[in-house]
Amino acid sequence: MPSHAESCLEAGLAALKQGNYYTAIANLEPLAKDQSQEKICLQAQVGLVMSYARTGEVSKAIALCQNLIANSNPQVQEWATLALEHLHKRKNQKKKSRKTNTGLASSLNPTRQQPQTAYVGADNQDHIQPLSIYWRQARRAKVWQPLRKSNVIPSRIIALLTFMALFWMCREMLKLVLGLINQILYQLPYLQPIQILYRDPSTLILGLFVILMVLSPWLLDWLLAQFSGQEELPKEKLNSYSRETLRVVQRTCQQRRWLTPKLRILPISAPMIITYGNLPRTARITVSQGLLEQLADDEIAAVYALSLGQIGRWDFVVMSLVLLVTMPFYGIYQQISVWGNQHQGKIWRWPGTVLAAISYGIWCLFTGTALLNSRLRLYHNDAMSAEITGNPNGLIRALLKISIGVAHDISLKEHTCWQLESLNILAPVAYQHSIVLGSTAGHLPFESFFKWENFHPYRQWFTINSCHPLMGDRIERLCQIARHWHLDTELHQTNPQQPILIKPQTFCLQIAPWLGIPLGVVFAGLTWLLWQTAYTIHWLNLKWIYDNWSFVTGCMLIGFSIGTVMRINTLFPDITPDNIQKNEHLINLLAEPSILPINSIRVRLSGKLLGRPGIGNCLAQDMILQSNQGLMKLHHIPWPGKSFNSQDLIGRQITVTGWLRRGATPWVDIQTLETQGGTKINSPHPIWSTIIAISAQAWGAYIMLTGS
Repeated sequence: MPSHAESCLEAGLAALKQGNYYTAIANLEPLAKDQSQEKICLQAQVGLVMSYARTGEVSKAIALCQNLIANSNPQVQEWATLALEHLHKRKNQKKKSRKTNTGLASSLNPTRQQPQTAYVGADNQDHIQPLSIYWRQARRAKVWQPLRKSNVIPSRIIALLTFMALFWMCREMLKLVLGLINQILYQLPYLQPIQILYRDPSTLILGLFVILMVLSPWLLDWLLAQFSGQEELPKEKLNSYSRETLRVVQRTCQQRRWLTPKLRILPISAPMIITYGNLPRTARITVSQGLLEQLADDEIAAVYALSLGQIGRWDFVVMSLVLLVTMPFYGIYQQISVWGNQHQGKIWRWPGTVLAAISYGIWCLFTGTALLNSRLRLYHNDAMSAEITGNPNGLIRALLKISIGVAHDISLKEHTCWQLESLNILAPVAYQHSIVLGSTAGHLPFESFFKWENFHPYRQWFTINSCHPLMGDRIERLCQIARHWHLDTELHQTNPQQPILIKPQTFCLQIAPWLGIPLGVVFAGLTWLLWQTAYTIHWLNLKWIYDNWSFVTGCMLIGFSIGTVMRINTLFPDITPDNIQKNEHLINLLAEPSILPINSIRVRLSGKLLGRPGIGNCLAQDMILQSNQGLMKLHHIPWPGKSFNSQDLIGRQITVTGWLRRGATPWVDIQTLETQGGTKINSPHPIWSTIIAISAQAWGAYIMLTGS
């Protein structure tokens, strides 16, 4: 049976591994002072150095390292010397946002690493808290075999379906607008509907799409220059940040007989990179200033290779078209938001709010047509980047640093910048996923955060409404490539000791509203069969109903309604002081790999409310809580007619009570927002769910009874 000291050591090291640094410090500090058990004392001191460094207590870590240098063990001396060098550089460069060149090992046999200072989370004194992120700097391949070629047919089919979905959405939207115009003209005196507006606009839209695809490189150049400040990126400037990148671009283009893509830069601090065009010779690669500053030489080359992997594919053309179609609507939403915030009078507030909400909603609908294409193409792009550079580990670090940089940018600006959202469909990392992942780095090991994304049996179901695949899934695929080339991996994910088992009935309850739709179709089929039988034997004449197949729609609505009602109580359980989780438990909750959104973890979190002010946040689409544990996305449903809205609390210290959901992107469904002064805003999630269920039930019943 282990002694008390051994148990404390085990608990402390386990807490360190899980990212619970303050718990680790509490367990290890007494052991580090006890010289009677030399081995345990030594291990505790090493663990404390890493814990202090990760909590920003660099001075304490340096003092411990100086003691360890005097140890007689040569391995300990070597480790402590290297760690001390790293810590001194970390201390001297504390105020700089540029990456540092050092790191700490995680064992007594360290290898030289390259750490980076990342800024994650914020404390309640309203300033950014610096925490060091330590990288293993796993090697790249010197010689590697090409990867197996993927089948391009599925990607082409998905690209074609994306084009068709965008075409259908634009056609239906245009038909709706033209129909409303004619309806208004019909109602007005002395005016008549315009007959040409009744014509099918399919040919017009198809011709317009062809023109837009041909002109997309130059039109997007103009849009990005006008609204985002895009400029040409001189090769000399790129070379000053990454010498490898130009070599990679030139070599790849020569091998494929392409012209070198046009290189562009966006003057924004958030790290991002996008690629657009229609043919290899018209391709553009646009990088942000923040990405060049926050990534290392080989990591910049890896993300440029990621962009090169997109060129020449069908989805490259389609995604450029999607961006070109969606950007004007987002630009309208952005300009209305800025204009509306400058004119605060009530006479302008409601028209501006309505127009901003409509334009943002249209942008979301058009962007939604490309979700599947955007999500699946990144797997191919990741593999191509690894094959071009032989550096899957460099791409892993790049993706993680982009997430950290995005979270840092949101923390500094205290809202999501326009470019992050409007260009998200082409970005290598989703800004929504980066909010939590990037801000908890340093508090929670990446491997712990990715346990849900790597091992949850139903995880892929929760990416349906996402334009990016799960980061953990992408990184695991890159690790597989690294292992295929006999390389050590940047992240070492360990399989759970026992399989993660989720009761099927729990998952069925999670998707109950959507499961009710096909069940409604089945019910409609059975109902039709019974009606047909009754009519045949002259027992009941309901032919007037089943001859009109709209009753199937009624059954689908009723099925959706029943499923919604079934899960309301489970989705929004009562919150009491006895069952609520506080800030300090947030990290552990995110590391739990077996939870579903319907598990509804009741939380009470405190911090600063971030987001766009005023009309730009009319749908509460940009609400983020900044706590001492990191950032957390908030879901709020505004209640019409309220004189005081959630946007009015932006920038203030608040307490959020609600239900934490763990999906592809963790978030909190708000029950209440409360300020330190006692102002409280309720978010009626259960009420709106009930309203939706009742409305669907009534509509479905009406269709069933009237056959229309």
